[in-house]
Amino acid sequence: MNLLLLEAADFVAADRVVVRDRRLTHIQEVHRAEAGESLRVGLLGGGMGVGRLVRLDQAEAELTVELTQAPPAKLPITLLLALPRPKMLRRVLQTAASMGVPRLVLLNSYRVEKSFWQTPFLEPHAVREQLLLGLEQARDTVLPEVILEKRFKPFVEDRLPQLVKGTRGLIGHPGDYPACPRALDEPVTLAIGPEGGWIPYEIEKLTAAGLQPVQLGERILRVETAVSALLARLF
Repeated sequence: MNLLLLEAADFVAADRVVVRDRRLTHIQEVHRAEAGESLRVGLLGGGMGVGRLVRLDQAEAELTVELTQAPPAKLPITLLLALPRPKMLRRVLQTAASMGVPRLVLLNSYRVEKSFWQTPFLEPHAVREQLLLGLEQARDTVLPEVILEKRFKPFVEDRLPQLVKGTRGLIGHPGDYPACPRALDEPVTLAIGPEGGWIPYEIEKLTAAGLQPVQLGERILRVETAVSALLARLF
């Protein structure tokens, strides 16, 4: 936890908060902080700054806070991601949040097993928990928007063209395609497929919606690795 994330409910005064839950445990066991020490803090959806620990016991921590810094800018990207396996989903959510993705669309695909959509890791509170962990890692306060699209064809035909409009549409996919561009200074809509990649029909539909297939080389990457590699290359 590189940033102690605060919520509006934590405030007991305009410049004073009380935290409990796992954040208290982290302060005690990881930071091993004591009264008088300062921690980096941020208000979820708001600014960041410094919190001074004025009281710490087994039940709660009380801090005075001063929020004077804006959160880091988000990447100009909409990430379309074929729904990963549940265990991988948690890591991908953290990665997307920590790297500054503002909008993540989890999309169905032929190679996405139906059971993946039943995982409890897709429950709103579970998704939020992983996003918070990503924000804490990267020192950010603004949650990404996460959209679930369980039907590939209606989404790609009816809604994706509008999302792509005004952006550079790319499909991360191995094969005989142009190399992924580097260091773009324009908004991007990026689609990354499941393990095994998009099937030809899906590539055709994504291309018709305005996206262009690109590749990172001969190596076949795990989804979470591909997300990190493509984002780092594009921006």
